[in-house]
Amino acid sequence: MSGRKPRSVANPLESAITTPSERILKECHSLYVDSEHGLVRIASSLGVRLLPPRKKIIVMIMGNHSAGKSSFINWYAEEHIQKTGVAIETQGFTFITSGRKRESLTGNATLHLYPHFRPLLEFKGVTDYLSAEISTSKQKKFSLVTFVDTPGLVDGDMIYPFDVNSAITWLGEQADLIFVFFDPMGQALCKRTLNIVEKLSEKCGDKLLFYLSKADEAGKETDRQRVMMQIVQELCRRPGLNKCGFEMPTIYIPNPQKPSRCVNQIDGVCQTIEKTINQAVQKTLDQLEKDCDLICSTISSRLEQDRADVTYNKSVRLHSFVCGTLGVFLPLLFILSFIVNTFSKEQLDELLGEGPARTVSVFIGVVMYLWDWIPEDGQVVFVIIFGAFCYLLLFLAKYFAGRGNKTLTKKEKRTMAEYNGYIQDIIKTKKGKLYEWYLQQCAAEYDL
Repeated sequence: MSGRKPRSVANPLESAITTPSERILKECHSLYVDSEHGLVRIASSLGVRLLPPRKKIIVMIMGNHSAGKSSFINWYAEEHIQKTGVAIETQGFTFITSGRKRESLTGNATLHLYPHFRPLLEFKGVTDYLSAEISTSKQKKFSLVTFVDTPGLVDGDMIYPFDVNSAITWLGEQADLIFVFFDPMGQALCKRTLNIVEKLSEKCGDKLLFYLSKADEAGKETDRQRVMMQIVQELCRRPGLNKCGFEMPTIYIPNPQKPSRCVNQIDGVCQTIEKTINQAVQKTLDQLEKDCDLICSTISSRLEQDRADVTYNKSVRLHSFVCGTLGVFLPLLFILSFIVNTFSKEQLDELLGEGPARTVSVFIGVVMYLWDWIPEDGQVVFVIIFGAFCYLLLFLAKYFAGRGNKTLTKKEKRTMAEYNGYIQDIIKTKKGKLYEWYLQQCAAEYDL
């Protein structure tokens, strides 16, 4: 690397060839974020929160300071993006990704670019040490990768401006891959690094990959073997890291002007990244189907709940009508009974007719009989109780009237039906075609 001049820009975007994986991930992402029919917008209208899938995988690189983390990123992108050196150059978290033009972003802009990482705001002080470097490089699979360069870890009295252990652990849980770089220059046994690695191993051990970086600087082969034995011994002392099948390939940045006989397995790192990208494509397509099913099931449950609410509203309206009718009819009947009782039978027949007059007389007779049955000294109490009962009926009528549930309007039902049809006919069909195209590309690539 020392004999090669750093390039400010690797490849112009116009000359880049979009890979099938990149196209599929972008297509899936657009299905989520479309301004009119995006799944995020549809889900939001239903009260469901969806995050659009990432268009790139996240590779977090951690290790002690001067372990070669930034140098590896520069080598992979074939562009001098990150500062390198023996000193602690990376003091915060830097996201390195591919974009339309070379740009550097600060904390808030970085979180706008990566909304998935907004929970980092909960870690006090982290925002001031967040940044993003956008490069136009399209080398290797860089267009589908976002590297997270973490602070160089040291022991002793080094004070970080934020809870570095917790922040790295949380980021590791979000990442698709976690590369742990151990360098052979005496810093490989950094306790802080091992503590974080042990915690990450408990939660996401399948993402952890260990590498002996700068292996060409370890001296002779015997020296490299001694360094690797020391690292393995230290790892085995920790129960969370003492696992079978442990691997730690040796890697270093190739330098034509400084050839080395040490085996360099850095190409294996690139293959691991490419394999993870292919897995991310499959996971994204699977997640697309799950989110479609989630939205469709939410629509079905909302419509079913609406039907139940309509039935319930009919019931409470009936209760309200009955109570309100009785609350008005009973006192009217009671008052009219006394008024009508002052009329003679001939007057009623002349006023109402013989048939209706007979019916009214029966009702009046019942009311007056009940009234006469009540002792005179209890009639006032009865009127008070009767008035309270009628008031209670009116109160219950108002209570039931306010107990109705909100139901969907015809427009909302029609919109939900359109959403459901759009997802079934358009989104799922598109997902099936993308999956079929992806498998055809795989078959063509590997000649299956």
